[in-house]
Amino acid sequence: MDITENLNAAMRYIEKRLFDTIDFSEIERITGCSEYQFRRMFSYLAYMPLNEYIRKRRLSVAAGLLVTSNDKIIEIAAKCGYESPDAFGKSFRELYGVTPSSYRKSVNEHKVFPPLFFHLTLKGGFKMDYRIVERGEFFIMGKIGWIPLLYHGPNPHTADVWKQLKQADLLVLMEYSEVEPKGVVTIHRRNSGDKIIATEGEEILYGVGIVMEKEMPSRFKGRFDILPCEASTWLVFSVMDNQSKDMEGKYLSTQQTYARIAEWLPTSDYEEIETPQITWYESYDFTKPNKRSEIWVPVRKRKV
Repeated sequence: MDITENLNAAMRYIEKRLFDTIDFSEIERITGCSEYQFRRMFSYLAYMPLNEYIRKRRLSVAAGLLVTSNDKIIEIAAKCGYESPDAFGKSFRELYGVTPSSYRKSVNEHKVFPPLFFHLTLKGGFKMDYRIVERGEFFIMGKIGWIPLLYHGPNPHTADVWKQLKQADLLVLMEYSEVEPKGVVTIHRRNSGDKIIATEGEEILYGVGIVMEKEMPSRFKGRFDILPCEASTWLVFSVMDNQSKDMEGKYLSTQQTYARIAEWLPTSDYEEIETPQITWYESYDFTKPNKRSEIWVPVRKRKV
């Protein structure tokens, strides 16, 4: 079974369980990838988070029942998993622009949000260019916080962590940056203890700082946070944003690379582990032409 068949088998499972609890261990069994990887892959391929897709499918079914059945609105709301008619009405109005009762009376063409299935075409295939780095235990020194997980588009909450670092702090961090990837980096991690964060809106760890082989000097305690990271294997992907015409096609952009990693990793010999992922930027001027970056993904060999 190839990746497209796996994805569509998962979509059929979701459709069958649309109004019940979706067992993500079953999704993991069907697709061969973690809940987080599946959600991220879905977001890149469908251009919406999985939760939004499920909400729209439920409301589409509800819209059909409003037109084709004599069920009361309160009964339809309950069938579609809503605890109250008010919650159902608010969600329905957000998608369709009218109340359920107005929709039922409408003689206009009714909107349908059909089940989504994937048809992936690889034009000649694509090659993931990366290098492998073996790294012993290290530390991240900087500022670390928790922000809501977003799967699509830039996350505005990252600024809340950046704001905790003053210019003088950044200069100190740059001075103590001695190991690769050098300079100020960002990190994110999707687990809290044994719990893996996969639902959009839940909080993930996010940090800004530098990589250090030794623990933070005592004089910086209270000024910076410290996060120990276990020894692991890293896949390092080089990317380039704001490409000039002579550089177009030579590198993928950051967003393209994240999308390709989400597609490629479940089919590779590696699986991601719960050490923080690192992103290094050549410059934090995001308008800089041909701006280079690196995405460091912590992995282990997949068990056969």
